[in-house]
Amino acid sequence: MSTSAELLAEAVSASKSDSKRSESLYKQILSSTKPSTHENSQQTQTLRDQETALVNLGQLYRDQNNAAGVAEVITLSRSFMSSTAKAKTAKLIRTLLDYFNAIPNSQKIQMTVLQDNIEWAKREKRIFLKQSLETRLAGLQLETHEYKPALALIDTLLTELRRLDDKMILTEVHLLESRVYRGIGNMAKAKANRFCSSPFAALTSARTAANSIYCPPALQSSLDLQSGILHAEDKDYTTAYSYFYEAFESLSTQGEDDGKALSALKYMMLCKIMLNLPEDVTSLLSIKLAVKYAQLREVESMRSVAKAHQARNLADFEKALKDYKDELSSDPTIRSHLSDLYDALLQQNLLRIVEPYSVVELEYIAECVGQGRQSVETKLSQMILDKVFYGVLDQGRGCLLVFDEPKADEMYDSAINTLGQVSKVVESLYAKSVSIA
Repeated sequence: MSTSAELLAEAVSASKSDSKRSESLYKQILSSTKPSTHENSQQTQTLRDQETALVNLGQLYRDQNNAAGVAEVITLSRSFMSSTAKAKTAKLIRTLLDYFNAIPNSQKIQMTVLQDNIEWAKREKRIFLKQSLETRLAGLQLETHEYKPALALIDTLLTELRRLDDKMILTEVHLLESRVYRGIGNMAKAKANRFCSSPFAALTSARTAANSIYCPPALQSSLDLQSGILHAEDKDYTTAYSYFYEAFESLSTQGEDDGKALSALKYMMLCKIMLNLPEDVTSLLSIKLAVKYAQLREVESMRSVAKAHQARNLADFEKALKDYKDELSSDPTIRSHLSDLYDALLQQNLLRIVEPYSVVELEYIAECVGQGRQSVETKLSQMILDKVFYGVLDQGRGCLLVFDEPKADEMYDSAINTLGQVSKVVESLYAKSVSIA
């Protein structure tokens, strides 16, 4: 009978040419009977081989995009984990769960696996593993927009973590809480939480916890990125830019997560555009750390938006939104701010068109900005109500009547002031006449 080491070597060599054979051998290693307890060295080697077989089988299913297979491997690993140290168990299960990230549309299966393993960790009284799995589950619920169960889970986690005083996981959970609150976008609901009243408050709690420990660069970058996003939501683009720059510099130096580094660079470009400094986008892309991203389509999409904004050209702006729809619409932060920018650009164009006229046809305005008459009419009504300019929409004639800004007439104020002074004189004379009489 072949030993586990021989079976493992055979499975590794067969993994590229015959995946079915390799899968069968890995399962054979995992189902092999443990040696007797007095054969200490052999037992240790078998456990080591089984651990390798678990990881390799998970990689095999990951490469095949087989999410159900990865879930099966995690279930199989439980019998192995019961005989290993708790720290090694946590590391192994995190490694296997990470394989889901490379498999598209695997969130639902991953959430089911996590819930199953959380129950197992509770039964086995593996508290730290349970908390780690619950943190990951809350992150998945955020990704799938299941905000209510995510907040409930985070609330329970925070209660436990405060009791244990685990600052590292506490920082991660507070950061997750801030992201969930922002995802909700409803501050009334956010205030229902008894610990934090807003995304900023949750983020402040995360930073407070992070300041009392050594914060890994990846976690610090995530904190900076979230800080920048929240400041941008608050229209404080200067502060947001500084946070995004810190995050981008750190992520680019680590060289581990180009996806996050690219997002930080796009947010930096967004801040420059929103600060009405689109010309700075070109110089931003010339810095050493940004050069390798300069030719990517995601960066090109932001450059096109910057050029359209610099030219104040609504048609070019719409063309950029259409040509780079996936790149600009997939990120909710960029989508939200570009929507505000589009409204501002439309308003500037409308003001430029109507400024020389006292009466102008709505059809002409719509033709100049390349929009439908109804949308132009709605926007002009909003601008009049907001007192951006003074005018009246004459829908009967289909015209916009533009007025000069009314100047306050000081005559009425002067008249009231004069009458007030006369009243004081009369009262004074009346008082004197009474005293003489």
